[in-house]
Amino acid sequence: MDVGKRIVALRERCGFTQNGLAERAGVSQTHLRRVELGEADITVGHLQLLCDAMSISIEEFFKEESVSDETAVAFSKLSPKQKTLLLTFLESL
Repeated sequence: MDVGKRIVALRERCGFTQNGLAERAGVSQTHLRRVELGEADITVGHLQLLCDAMSISIEEFFKEESVSDETAVAFSKLSPKQKTLLLTFLESL
């Protein structure tokens, strides 16, 4: 697992900017940016602060989303018309 990419994904899912998350967690924005880019490591303590700021557990941080979770999220973002068209297309296969 790429910890930096996971932080980015969760941060964006929570609607935080880098600066917003860093401020909320009480960590340096510069360090957070470097961790997200894979240029620096993160301590367990700082990871816990980030998780607390995003209201998730460490366990949830390390739980990788399955394809079905990603599909459900993508499907939920479709308009009702797009959902109908997609379902019609899938039924035709």
